[in-house]
Amino acid sequence: MKNILTLLAGLIFGIGLILSGMTNPANIISFLDVTGKWNPNLAFVMIGAILIGFFAFRRAENKPLTVFNEAIHLPGKTHITKELIIGSVLFGAGWGLAGFCPGPAIVAFGAGLKEAWIFVAAMLIGMILHDQIYLKLAQLKH
Repeated sequence: MKNILTLLAGLIFGIGLILSGMTNPANIISFLDVTGKWNPNLAFVMIGAILIGFFAFRRAENKPLTVFNEAIHLPGKTHITKELIIGSVLFGAGWGLAGFCPGPAIVAFGAGLKEAWIFVAAMLIGMILHDQIYLKLAQLKH
């Protein structure tokens, strides 16, 4: 049952991304083009996600278990670090250049969009490099 509900949630998320146009890189890039033909659709999607996320996280903070009786692990509040800033800059630059962030890229990848295949491949290479290089360097520091 858990797998079926998880699949259903993923399908609803993916369909929402498709219907909102967030799997089309041109829509993202046009949102970032504030001096040209600005497209505000991404702002509405973000506002909707923030509202849903706000109430979902507030509810989760008060419950120790999921509906499947598994422990809820929410990240603690932390401070801003150099790594967070560097990661945010890299994420934002990639998002702005490619017009994809990971969720919509995977949906577009599944739909066979060539640009998404390239992005997902680059994202996977970046994850591997992170694990192989950055994490090993971080371990040497400690």
